[in-house]
Amino acid sequence: MTILIFGAAVTPNGEPSGTLRRRVEAAIDAARGMESANFIPTGAVGRHGPSEASVMARLLMESGVSPDRIRLEETGTDTLSSVLAIRRMLRESPEPGPVMVATSSWHVLRCRLLLCLCGIAAHPCPAPAADHTIPWLKRLYWRLREVPAIPYDAALILWRRMIGHL
Repeated sequence: MTILIFGAAVTPNGEPSGTLRRRVEAAIDAARGMESANFIPTGAVGRHGPSEASVMARLLMESGVSPDRIRLEETGTDTLSSVLAIRRMLRESPEPGPVMVATSSWHVLRCRLLLCLCGIAAHPCPAPAADHTIPWLKRLYWRLREVPAIPYDAALILWRRMIGHL
């Protein structure tokens, strides 16, 4: 099993944001009892360093995950570029096994759709429980933000497929 963890912000002092921490916790919870689960945290350096992927890797290791079960993807600057990078990584892997996505509840549909358009069937990890403690107006903002992003990113992947770049 391979668990993809989509990035989120790193704070100015290099610590994980609450969203980033919750996504890692969701991935760890999904991997409980699966000693062979591998993790691909994704995310480049955003507004503040270090990279989102390296911050998530640190959280995974602090939770007892062996470093040899973590493959960093540090080039993704947004969901689409992360999906494309993950696609390349999984194609280079011997056999990734089932794939799961660890992200926020509002973001999982886009992640899974883009992965599917790239030929990767992915199941969602249960959404981070704390997602429901975020104020409803903020949750609404993030959900509404997905409305244009889903067809836009899907069209870009379909275009890449049509011109032979996928």
